[in-house]
Amino acid sequence: MILMYPVLFKFGKISIYTYGVLIALGFLAGVFLVRKEAKRLEENPDKMMDLCFYLLIAAIIGSRLFYVATTPEMFLSDPLEFFRIWNGGLVFYGGFLGALAAAVVYLRFHRMNLWKTTDILAPSAALGQFFGRLGCFFAGCCYGKSCSSLPWAMTFTHPGSLAPLHVPLHPSQLYHAAGNLIIFLLLWRHRHRKSFDGQLFWAYVLMYGITRGFLEIFRGDYRGTIFFDVLSISQVIGGLMALAAVIALFLLGKKKPPAHPTP
Repeated sequence: MILMYPVLFKFGKISIYTYGVLIALGFLAGVFLVRKEAKRLEENPDKMMDLCFYLLIAAIIGSRLFYVATTPEMFLSDPLEFFRIWNGGLVFYGGFLGALAAAVVYLRFHRMNLWKTTDILAPSAALGQFFGRLGCFFAGCCYGKSCSSLPWAMTFTHPGSLAPLHVPLHPSQLYHAAGNLIIFLLLWRHRHRKSFDGQLFWAYVLMYGITRGFLEIFRGDYRGTIFFDVLSISQVIGGLMALAAVIALFLLGKKKPPAHPTP
């Protein structure tokens, strides 16, 4: 049995949510690594810091809009629920598309190399997701299917949790967190060995698409339409992302421009 704490602190009527704190920690950790990598690759760290800020805003808006599109009835009855992100409802794929669109606009405006920049961002994105999934665990969102046979099954008992209470569940949030942490470690370790720009970014997309598609089988929360009574929207998108990544890696690998120095 586990008693999670969706609210970390309370100051009078002001609540500090654990989910928000972990999202902030993930962002700060990611920004620190982005700045470190930008300096190593002789990119402007200040421009990269500005880009991270715009990506955060775009990702939050995009992930929320994607969630609204899959559960519109909740927001039609209470439009202000759109702003209550501490109640869960940030969908990665929407955030990914929103951040990608913002990155393209920003990089074109500042005439920065798209693939070199996304390679700098990729490890930090995976690390940020690791912290975000820990936040999901404390909030109880993105919960797993009922599971009473496994010794690591989690039972949420806090009345403020978004997960079903007093039912042993797969800790799907921790599965996702572990997957994101492994992706981060692989990208961070191999960042010195890439042979072309865009390799780290598309490797991240490939690994995430495969990992997400697999881990979806343990999810118990509602995530929209199920295709052919088997595949969720997330699994379909994850498969398309993995396919796109394979194609992109093949095409970029054929060009193989001169590698940048990696001191």
